[in-house]
Amino acid sequence: MLRFIIKRVLAALLTLVAIDVITFVMFFAIPSSPAEANCGKNCTPETIARVNHYLGVDRPFMVQFAEFNRGIFLGRDVDGGRVLNGKPVIDHCHIPCLGYSFKTQEQVTDVIGRALPVTTSIVIGAAVLWLVTGVGLGVYSALHRGKFGDKFAIGVSLVGTSMPVYFFALLLLSIFVFSTGLLPYPQYTSIATNPAKWALALILPWIALTFVQAAGYARYSRSQMLETLSEDYIRTARAIGLPARTVHLRHALRAAITPVITLFGLDLGAFLGGVAITETIFGMHGMGWASVQAASDLNLPVIMATVLIASVFVVIMNVIVDVLYAFIDPRVKLS
Repeated sequence: MLRFIIKRVLAALLTLVAIDVITFVMFFAIPSSPAEANCGKNCTPETIARVNHYLGVDRPFMVQFAEFNRGIFLGRDVDGGRVLNGKPVIDHCHIPCLGYSFKTQEQVTDVIGRALPVTTSIVIGAAVLWLVTGVGLGVYSALHRGKFGDKFAIGVSLVGTSMPVYFFALLLLSIFVFSTGLLPYPQYTSIATNPAKWALALILPWIALTFVQAAGYARYSRSQMLETLSEDYIRTARAIGLPARTVHLRHALRAAITPVITLFGLDLGAFLGGVAITETIFGMHGMGWASVQAASDLNLPVIMATVLIASVFVVIMNVIVDVLYAFIDPRVKLS
């Protein structure tokens, strides 16, 4: 088991190194002038030169790359363009230093520090709900195949699968906020400040993501469960007189849940990088919202940071999924 985990972790580290190189090349090597892309249309040569200096693109590429990665692990000093008493003010960019945004005049880690807790709060809460709801609905539907409960579950999942999240989110706002006033308009509050207000603000985003995602999980879980229930070892378990609960939950569900874990890991990793539509509709300034704002402002340091963080989440979730596979199905360790 330990050897299996070490191999997966080493593969993940190599993947992260490749992502780091590719992302840096895409944002700072391929553009003919990153400074012009950041500065906009009305830029003077002096402004472009200053932005080049802030971004560090006036130095050789390998020096830029080494300096950027050194900042992630050791921190570094950055020139934010501020002048005090005729001298430039040098700020220390703390670990992990992901650069400096001259558009917002702050370190990128400060932008991420505000946005990441918002996205994490939305996604983790919704993920628990959509996994439990989706898998539970799919298993119930498979065990009652052809009956009313099965048909009802399939109908609900079809509606959820075909409904865009932005439409359902707007529908929730219209019903629960603007029409009935049962809930206030979502305004994110830190869980450390006020847990009740934190949960109240996240109810509608959780419901929106859960309904859309759980629908797909219900259909997928149902098909996997039906396939597993037709296996020979399930028939054998029934033939030797094992209780139905043991057959369904201990044997059938354990085998059927394995592909669902892969889907869940990929979704969770991708969503932790930002759920832009949900955050924008509910006015939550998370990673997705920050990415959209950075893209519209051509704020390259922030865009690069959000891409790197989203990639890290996906890679980490893949490692976790591989390890969970080894616990659920020991045969995975031999492959």
